[in-house]
Amino acid sequence: MMDPAVKGTMNVLKACSASEVQKLILVSSIAASCFTLDWPPDKIKDESCWSDKELCKENENWYSLAKTTAEEMALEYGLKNGLHIATLLPGLVFGPLLQHVAVNTTSNVLIYILKGGPDTMNNKFYPMVDVRDVAEALLLLYNKAGSSERYICSLDQMDLKDLLGILKNMYPNYSCTDKMVDVDYKVVVTSDKLKNLGWKPRKLEETLEDSIKSYEKAGLLQSSDGKSFRLPYIYRMPPILE
Repeated sequence: MMDPAVKGTMNVLKACSASEVQKLILVSSIAASCFTLDWPPDKIKDESCWSDKELCKENENWYSLAKTTAEEMALEYGLKNGLHIATLLPGLVFGPLLQHVAVNTTSNVLIYILKGGPDTMNNKFYPMVDVRDVAEALLLLYNKAGSSERYICSLDQMDLKDLLGILKNMYPNYSCTDKMVDVDYKVVVTSDKLKNLGWKPRKLEETLEDSIKSYEKAGLLQSSDGKSFRLPYIYRMPPILE
């Protein structure tokens, strides 16, 4: 996971320099800003918060480590080489699919819940965002973001249990899973910096409705048997900072 994220990012940075590109918008992740024990518990995480790389290593959280390392490297590269770089940090990305063959991890969570899979889910608290709002944020950053700036990109933040409740109300005909255990785990962030640039995300209900329409169209919800469909491990393993 480290090589594609870090080496791949460096290859893009070098290609930008070679082609005399002046501005680059890098998609990072909320994972590069939320895994730390040093942040005050009563303070909402903003762009000044970085994930602790040593803590990521200790917990074998390679995804967060890769995203943090790649983003730090990119911002440092931009400063040293005169390349205007801004980074976007999306939360869990939902929304209608463009592809129907490989389904991303977060979409698999919604599909899993609707199909009533067998795994017990951790009732974690997560920031979420629509993929279309991510695309609009990228364009906004290209036009308005300052150099070496980070922008968190998230709308709704809620427990998976609350998300399950919304899905049950919207789709009563689906046998939604109800196996869930509470855990002490919250990732609370603010996107005020991005909103101050003019970002106006859509409502969660619209995101869920359009997402599930695309799953149905792709045939991803046809089978009512969810027993063989496993939940992505990050949603059923013990939380990293428990």
